[in-house]
Amino acid sequence: MQQLLRGASLLRLYECSRGLPISNYCCRKLVLTKLNVMSEGIQATYSRRAVSKNIEIKKDDQTIIEKEDVTESTLEIERIRGDPSMLQSMTVKELRELTRRMGVSGKGNKKELVSALMNSLGHEVIDKDGASTVEKIGLSEVPSKRKGSASVVVEQNLETSEVTSVTPSKRSRTKQKSTKGTTPKENSVTTVKLNKTSIQKETVVVHGTVDDAEPWTVLVHKKPRPEWIPYNPKVMRPPPLGKDTRAVKILSWNVNGLRALMKSRGFSVHELAQREDFDILCLQETKMQEKDVEVIKESLLEGYTNSFWTCSVSKLGYSGTAIISRVKPLSIKYGLGVPDHDTEGRVVTVEFDDFYLLTAYVPNSGDGLKRLTYRVTEWDPCLGNYMKELEKSKPVILTGDLNCAHQEIDIHDPAGNSRSAGFTKEERKSFETNFLSKGFVDTFRKQHPDVVGYSYWGYRHNCRKTNRGWRLDYFLVSESIAERVHDSYILPDVSASDHSPLGLILKL
Repeated sequence: MQQLLRGASLLRLYECSRGLPISNYCCRKLVLTKLNVMSEGIQATYSRRAVSKNIEIKKDDQTIIEKEDVTESTLEIERIRGDPSMLQSMTVKELRELTRRMGVSGKGNKKELVSALMNSLGHEVIDKDGASTVEKIGLSEVPSKRKGSASVVVEQNLETSEVTSVTPSKRSRTKQKSTKGTTPKENSVTTVKLNKTSIQKETVVVHGTVDDAEPWTVLVHKKPRPEWIPYNPKVMRPPPLGKDTRAVKILSWNVNGLRALMKSRGFSVHELAQREDFDILCLQETKMQEKDVEVIKESLLEGYTNSFWTCSVSKLGYSGTAIISRVKPLSIKYGLGVPDHDTEGRVVTVEFDDFYLLTAYVPNSGDGLKRLTYRVTEWDPCLGNYMKELEKSKPVILTGDLNCAHQEIDIHDPAGNSRSAGFTKEERKSFETNFLSKGFVDTFRKQHPDVVGYSYWGYRHNCRKTNRGWRLDYFLVSESIAERVHDSYILPDVSASDHSPLGLILKL
């Protein structure tokens, strides 16, 4: 009887808690029946709760697994970012899986997949010499729109692909773009807060705002020194020489394919001749074949009746150099006189009364630096020695794409390109040893010791529009005539190639 009373009390409590009408339990059978129903209901409730809890636990476990996968994937990407050569050792299947994780559209063979991944990670592929050279994997470096002048530090959230531009007084988010700016003015940036979700921060100090029309007039560099200023030929070139002063005007241009330039790029060699009225034009990377030279010579320039061309015979449609002149030279020589170096059409030498002139297209160290050893141990020493031999009889002028940014001032991102073709310590040391230390003078740097002026901008990532460039093109002259250089300049507004033309005015 006592158990019956306890059961009835439990039932009443249960009914009160559930908002049910309270029954009168006077029958043992009714109490037991109700207790069984209540017990089944409670068990069902606990079962549903357990199932729900298990589902939540599974979801949490899955989230943890996914987070671990993301972390592992991020670490793998960072390892590749630090050592791009890892991509070369991966299989096609692994490369495709990596493109899927990164959201990169990558199709085709291994080379195309590697190229797509390099691109996505911030590599700048320089299509020179039939191969790609690489800038350090990094982030976008495009300054945001500013009405006033300021130093801008650009950082990127890798997950959202947003760019945050931070100035001392203002913070804004904007899509990548460059806009017309004002007169460059230096301001310092003291602090930068990096988004927690960002994996890597990369900064570009921009003194002023990038002008769409003249982006080269703004200093864009990762490690600028206080005394550095951007190159502006409108205000930095000396006054013209008087008509009674004897002088020669030489232009040099890597055209990155002469036929393509003449057909479709909107600026011709003829227009350059009309504008600059040069005496001699030196060309590099013409990509001509010998069978096409005569046709091109007839249609290229009027009034320049002396032209001398050399083409690659080891690889057709590759490399190639030329000299086109109003003045007839005393002698012409093709190559360096060494068969191992003379199959790619890289050097033409002409002799005039007062000097020797060489146009050269120095071999690029290539993708993976596979030609670096050849470049610094064979080619550069051979060219330097050849120039010193010529110098025994008269001064020498070397011009062309020398494929080396000699100092940090000559490249927008020195630290990020320390192992990129064109800025390795081996190439820079070779440039110093084989040319400058032998008495040849870098005329642009002599005239502009603290000026950041680039001559090459990669086609990818809008590098020319954002002035992220390299100075790879030079006029080097014998020390004996260095003081006779009236002007050494770049024409950055001529954008029909990935290189801009250079000019040298030498008083005779």
